[in-house]
Amino acid sequence: MATTWRVLSPELKAEGYCVFSLNYGGAKMVIPPFKTVYGVTDIRLSARQLAQFVDTVLSRTGSSQVDIVGHSQGGTLARQYLKFEGGANSADPASNKVRTLVTLGATNHGTTWAGDILQRLYELAASLGFGSEAAYQFLFGMAMSQQTVGSPLLQDLNADGDTEAGVMYTVIASRADNMVTPPERTFLSTNGRAADVNNIWVQDGCPSDQTAHTSLTFDARSLHLVKVGLDPSYADRHPAPCGS
Repeated sequence: MATTWRVLSPELKAEGYCVFSLNYGGAKMVIPPFKTVYGVTDIRLSARQLAQFVDTVLSRTGSSQVDIVGHSQGGTLARQYLKFEGGANSADPASNKVRTLVTLGATNHGTTWAGDILQRLYELAASLGFGSEAAYQFLFGMAMSQQTVGSPLLQDLNADGDTEAGVMYTVIASRADNMVTPPERTFLSTNGRAADVNNIWVQDGCPSDQTAHTSLTFDARSLHLVKVGLDPSYADRHPAPCGS
């Protein structure tokens, strides 16, 4: 987590935000040095971890809502939390625990993992009757399988719409994303709900910016878009950078 947000975290603190981060979905490696690897376990369990973490942040800060910034799986995890673990309240959006969700290269509608080979293996497993997530976990690992196009988790997550009422979404994508493929699968639709969705290409207004998946978390233009997503008036005070 410290590596992912090593640039954005201090920049947000400089803008006056209270910044918190979470390591989620940890599992011990089965070979030495038996270190813990994060972001690999069931996304549904990770969403419950996030729910507990958000409640802790709200308690510590005295705030009624948080803003969430999520990269890759983190964006999908945040949506799982919103829909299934209490982050949003469809019956009373005013009581939502999340005000804004900003995602960077999120696997919202799944990914083919930069090609068709893994996707074909996934579909082959399904055609052979291995319909359980245990079979997919054997092929790809749990969290990775859950982010593959057509996974049961994504079907549940995206059923009846992509968004939750009362939440403001900024969805940032790069045409050069080499992990979320095709990259437009990250974009969300309001589906007629009272949500605010802004889908943005990093390359909009800056075609020369060819940031890839992992560099979305420290590319200057990407991070500018994050700050605008959190506070639209930021764009009035700071012009968007455009690096090559």
